[in-house]
Amino acid sequence: MNSYAVFLRGINVGGINIKMADLRSALAERGFDGVKTLLASGNVALASPLGAAALKKDVETCLRESFGYDAWVVVLTDARLAALVEACPYPAEDKTTHTYVTLSSDTAVLDELFEAGSRLDGTQQQRLGPEAMAWLAPAGGTLDSPFSRLSSKARYKSTTTTRNLRTMIKVRDATKAMGNG
Repeated sequence: MNSYAVFLRGINVGGINIKMADLRSALAERGFDGVKTLLASGNVALASPLGAAALKKDVETCLRESFGYDAWVVVLTDARLAALVEACPYPAEDKTTHTYVTLSSDTAVLDELFEAGSRLDGTQQQRLGPEAMAWLAPAGGTLDSPFSRLSSKARYKSTTTTRNLRTMIKVRDATKAMGNG
């Protein structure tokens, strides 16, 4: 059994509202073990014998069937999530900036997004791996930051999702606990 982090795109914003208890129930009924949700923004730790690609497909199917929306997720093994958190050069806690990690299920799309972000004035970003990049936003101005506006474009919706580094750490800790439990 493998421990995974599953990051849902676009729930509890824009009219797609899913209660975490309902999400846990749907995934457990689908046969996933140890399903745990973290926060209300679509962060899930679970165990499955499936590989990451098959898990992604199965979770997306489950969400579409259970909640009736066009679901997209990014799936990381517990070890890969831990490596990405460790690779992030930016602080998890800072009073002036917030650290975000954009995850992608498509390396080419993340390459494009990273390149476009590198042309934005004042954007600090760092590639963490083929599936992730970190970037900084001013505290209190995340949604208005140039990179946030860029990454929220519709063309990235089906392949990317962004989380605060503090959230990534919480999910890492939950998947690590599953592996040790």
